[in-house]
Amino acid sequence: MSVKPREDETRINDRIRVPQIRLVDQDGNMIGVVSVGEGLRMAAEAGLDLVEVSPNASPPVCKILDYGKFKYEQQKKAHEAKKKQKVIHIKEVKLRPNIDKHDLEIKLKAVTKFLDAGDKVKITLRFRGREMAHQELGMKLLDKVREMLADKIKVEHEPSFEGRQVVMVVSPAPKV
Repeated sequence: MSVKPREDETRINDRIRVPQIRLVDQDGNMIGVVSVGEGLRMAAEAGLDLVEVSPNASPPVCKILDYGKFKYEQQKKAHEAKKKQKVIHIKEVKLRPNIDKHDLEIKLKAVTKFLDAGDKVKITLRFRGREMAHQELGMKLLDKVREMLADKIKVEHEPSFEGRQVVMVVSPAPKV
């Protein structure tokens, strides 16, 4: 059973299977278009590897360098890029149509905290029993929430009914 190299694996030395390559030496100087054999010979003289850095170019660009060091640098760059990514979570705050003023203020403080952390917030307004007969109260409440948070939010998903609840999704307002 032979082990095939992965698609994303960089080709080095004997794995480079094209007749001509554009060669860059270990100091970063452009040598020009040469045969793979010539590139391998120059890499062997320098005691380094011939690494294909741009396989989609025509002809492919290869560099003479230490492959272990090259791979380490790539991993380091990938790790730094991963660190800088911001993962956006969707937090949920549940309300009822006849919520008290103070309780609403507490819920809105939580929404503000989530928005300040850069997360999206799903505001769910749940109706029980006969409350379904007064859906306009629920829509008024969501309008009030939107007014109170006007400067901090951008409504991503307008209030819409999903069964016995109304859902609205908001995200932090873009910084000016």
